[in-house]
Amino acid sequence: MPNPKRKFSQSRRDKRRTHWKLSAPNGSKCSHCGELKLSHRVCPHCGYYNDRQVSQAAMS
Repeated sequence: MPNPKRKFSQSRRDKRRTHWKLSAPNGSKCSHCGELKLSHRVCPHCGYYNDRQVSQAAMS
């Protein structure tokens, strides 16, 4: 099985990895309290989902 003859330099390795980036998750505004939350999830601030209260969130 063939093996590389020379070691890849760090700069060549890093050039290949330049596109390995994480993107931030998309957030949406809660329709009840206006806080930023993840889509299709209960708002952690007010406990509302789809204009209904589904959990008792810790209001601070």
